[in-house]
Amino acid sequence: MSGRSGPFWDGVAGRAPMPRAAATLGLEFLGVDNESGTIELAFTATEDFTNPMGNVLGAFLAAMLYDTVGPALLATLAPDQFQSTLELNTRFLRPVRPGRIIGKGRVVHRVGDIAFLEATLSTPDGLAIATAAATARVIPLDSAPASA
Repeated sequence: MSGRSGPFWDGVAGRAPMPRAAATLGLEFLGVDNESGTIELAFTATEDFTNPMGNVLGAFLAAMLYDTVGPALLATLAPDQFQSTLELNTRFLRPVRPGRIIGKGRVVHRVGDIAFLEATLSTPDGLAIATAAATARVIPLDSAPASA
């Protein structure tokens, strides 16, 4: 992993700062397999993420899913490539309280510059919380928007 470079790998290796949105979600890299296009992350949902019932708001879960599918694809790309998410479809399976949430993502299929991605969020003991399917386009890094 340390021999790779580019925005994704520089972040994983600590050579570049974590994006602010990812830091807000408490993102932590647990494992990456760029050959198989899979990634495992952890997030820390704080009390600030909760709705009036004390459960983590679905929008934060969707953001965690977004930050899981994107890196699954990024791990497979060349240093001069980035990804742009075209769509993200989420399914919320059960409520969850603040704490550690595990994200697992994978590249399901890629044809040219289009990739189909999946992600699951679960509790540390493996209970599924939410899932997502996404479509993304691989783009040259020099055309990636500054906010990506």
